[in-house]
Amino acid sequence: MPIAQLQAYGERILANIQTVIDGKPESVLTALTVLLAEGHLLIEDIPGVGKTMLAKALARSVDCSINRIQFTPDLLPSDVTGVAVFNQSERRFEFKPGPVFANIVIGDEINRASPKTQSALLECMEEHQVTVDGITYALSRPFTVVATQNPIEMEGTYALPEAQRDRFMARISMGYPDHESELAMIDARDSSSPLTRLEPVVTVEQVRAMMLAARAVFASTPVKRYAVAIVRATRDDHDLRLGASPRASLQLIRAAKAKAALDGRDFVLPDDIDALAMPVLSHRLVPSSRSLGHHHQDTGALADEVVRRIIAATPVPMGVQSRA
Repeated sequence: MPIAQLQAYGERILANIQTVIDGKPESVLTALTVLLAEGHLLIEDIPGVGKTMLAKALARSVDCSINRIQFTPDLLPSDVTGVAVFNQSERRFEFKPGPVFANIVIGDEINRASPKTQSALLECMEEHQVTVDGITYALSRPFTVVATQNPIEMEGTYALPEAQRDRFMARISMGYPDHESELAMIDARDSSSPLTRLEPVVTVEQVRAMMLAARAVFASTPVKRYAVAIVRATRDDHDLRLGASPRASLQLIRAAKAKAALDGRDFVLPDDIDALAMPVLSHRLVPSSRSLGHHHQDTGALADEVVRRIIAATPVPMGVQSRA
């Protein structure tokens, strides 16, 4: 697929989502970027700011299979992946697929479930497969998990383990809408939800083609070195107990390629790395207890500050151009 066509499809999806999500263009763009980069998205914020609405709008903009899982404390791993049921007539076990068998899986309030249930997503998010009773079942492509979570300080939540957070390509926060956007939201949703009027604007085959085109975007060696330098700097930062993993380097480049394609370019710029470093890296970082006490900040704010400081201190490669 030509980059110009990918950009046109991308603008169509963005416009469709923005009929539902008011005043959050950056969040919408990041969500689409993660989808085209074949990653998974974590939306973290307080209740009522549109986390689930964004996830549903993204899913409904693509003509593909969609399942939603409401995570609760009593949810079991088999409720996510599926279970083998004994067929009396045929005298054998049959696998009944769970809701994770879809192109886009919406995990609502993922951190309300126990760590045991959260771990049911580890294999499918990383390897795009599910193993039940020793038998492995492949998931269809594209496969993307869009999960929402409430801040861990809120009642009835379990913190996502580091291995689970690391499988999400990016984390975003919606935040409160501005004054005009909130007024527009009230007018638009006074009688009905705009989600009911949302129709797919691209097919699943077109999305697959967009993903292939995004993956083919050129990233020069200096840009790759720049991304790796930022990631490696998090591992040596004095304010962090745990830095970003090598998976973070790979996903940062993939996300930057998707962003460049959506901007109509077939090559990655350092600006793409800078724009995505915070949503791709911050949720993977674990500040030290001493730094949290010293800065009097919560974990997310301190991680964001560290990423900003590292970006400012990392030399930017000059003269980056398109593929020769």
